[in-house]
Amino acid sequence: MSPSNPAPVEVDASLLRGWPLPEPGESKRSRGELVVVGGAARSPGAALLAGTAALRVGAGRLTLAIGEFSATAAAVAFPECGVVPLRERGGRGRGSGSVLGRSIDSAASDLGSADAVLLGPGLDDIRETKIMLRRLDGSVGRDATIVLDAYALGALAGTPRHGGGRRILTPNKEEAAVLLGRPLRDDRADIAAIAQRYRAVVTCHGVVADQDGGVYLIAEGGPGLGTSGSGDALAGAIAGLSARGSTPIQAAVWGTFLHSAAGESLARTIAPLGFLASEIVDRLPYELDAVAGA
Repeated sequence: MSPSNPAPVEVDASLLRGWPLPEPGESKRSRGELVVVGGAARSPGAALLAGTAALRVGAGRLTLAIGEFSATAAAVAFPECGVVPLRERGGRGRGSGSVLGRSIDSAASDLGSADAVLLGPGLDDIRETKIMLRRLDGSVGRDATIVLDAYALGALAGTPRHGGGRRILTPNKEEAAVLLGRPLRDDRADIAAIAQRYRAVVTCHGVVADQDGGVYLIAEGGPGLGTSGSGDALAGAIAGLSARGSTPIQAAVWGTFLHSAAGESLARTIAPLGFLASEIVDRLPYELDAVAGA
């Protein structure tokens, strides 16, 4: 860190208890409305994992805007959510399964009333995701938080004009390198540089940074978190906390801490490796209560 920036803050449960989440009655629309946009035909489960994580940390209302081929099945499998089908390439029953960027307009009403939007889980086409990102900017309210994950990060890369506002980026290290335009050399400094470049809060492997130079450090939770769907769980938790009314930096710090704590708990109760992303999601309310309920 440069001398002009504050020293990194080590995050633990005690620090979070002194930085409490909004009470349900204090945030807009009680516990908040979240829209998750994603779920192409090859990976609809990513959006479901993210949405479940959001509800597990207390978000109030969830809508999944996902590919039409999976929408009905998702609505049946996940009765707690609303579903908006998005057109996929080639039309109904004939496409490749990649969600069309312009189809995000089908969710305009939900996006306009959302407290938070998560874009990315399960999308698989950069070009179409770029179209979505452009259209999303004009669809959400000024006070809504936008969380970008997975292909949405690739769509954002190199276009910081799409940054700013209430934005949270959740890259892994490979995606962080794409955002930065080179391999990471110093995690703390590089994540902080991404935050400043895109005028957003960024969380990556236990480092959370904001555009003002603040950096928070969180234990990474062990190798078991490096499993398929873990990033969707993290992004969903952060989006859920955002919907509840947390600021972007608070949502990112709390969400990253809860995700890490879930990994540590599962490593003890199951094994250091082999637990599933769905088990990370199911562990989130217990970790939340251990901090917020203490």
